[in-house]
Amino acid sequence: MPIPSHIEQLQTPALIIDSGLLDGNLSTMATHLPGGQLRPHVKAHKCTELARLQHELGHHGFTCATIREIEGMVAAGLGDDLLLANEVLDATRLGRLVADGARVTVAVDSVATIEAAVSGGIREVLIDINVGLPRCGCELDDAARLAELARQSGLEVRGVMGYEGHAIGIEDRATRAGKVAESMGILAAAHQIVGGPICSGGGTGSWDLNTAANEIQAGSYALMDTAYAKLGLPFATALTITATVISVNRNGWAVADCGLKALGMDHGNPSMLDGSSVWYCSDEHIVFSPPDGAPLPAIGERVSVLPAHIDPTMAYHEAAWVTDGTTIVDRWVIDLRGW
Repeated sequence: MPIPSHIEQLQTPALIIDSGLLDGNLSTMATHLPGGQLRPHVKAHKCTELARLQHELGHHGFTCATIREIEGMVAAGLGDDLLLANEVLDATRLGRLVADGARVTVAVDSVATIEAAVSGGIREVLIDINVGLPRCGCELDDAARLAELARQSGLEVRGVMGYEGHAIGIEDRATRAGKVAESMGILAAAHQIVGGPICSGGGTGSWDLNTAANEIQAGSYALMDTAYAKLGLPFATALTITATVISVNRNGWAVADCGLKALGMDHGNPSMLDGSSVWYCSDEHIVFSPPDGAPLPAIGERVSVLPAHIDPTMAYHEAAWVTDGTTIVDRWVIDLRGW
């Protein structure tokens, strides 16, 4: 299928990646966290073409959230060192990849997940530590016991991981830094107990605050979203969704074809690039009003929508269009979707 040459030719809603802004984000992060200091999290973009750019900049280890992401990265030739930063109770699909030569490490936080790693054919694990986010991870006083059990079971314990997800979105930098430090104090203590070369954690919101982890699992920095944009980070919003105005009401609002099925909404409403006020989103619609003093858009006009949460937004779409200005230069399949 030929690639359209211009954004205006796209069926909407469509994901748009600004190649210049993306390159700038990748370069900024690679300069600050070169090579193995960054283990990019592919859950944020679910696209092996984008992961390949990260790999070319020297980041040869990646973080994944699903078995499907691991499989897709291996198929793309990016299986040098993959971490599934998630607990699984059936690791047989991953074990087959390991048997074929891929390096796959799995997070474990219980006897059951250790047993699943062993029976599935996994050889390497990280002990996942609860550092304050009430989600996965064992308590600090369980770390030594689980690490010993893993080693006795024949697994190599490469170290520890922990995610301070409750802290990285706090807008006030000083407060955010304090919460990150508290969490990473727990992780550092666990690392001293467990041993191994890896202390893995962090994300885009703590990319320059987390000094305890020796590898940072940031992912959203590449494309960004409005939730992270509030933090004043040095990364540009490289992804928008182009939508078409399909209805205009003379009482002051317009409707475009970009709704809940095209946007991650768990972090709130999206924003509009032109400053329009978003009223609400329904299944297929975004309802908005123009900035004060601006006229209503015309039916058929294109508008740019900024998602509040990049990860689920990417997962809703089959492909993204890479652009230079308004010219389309490539089409990237979002090939790590699904489970």
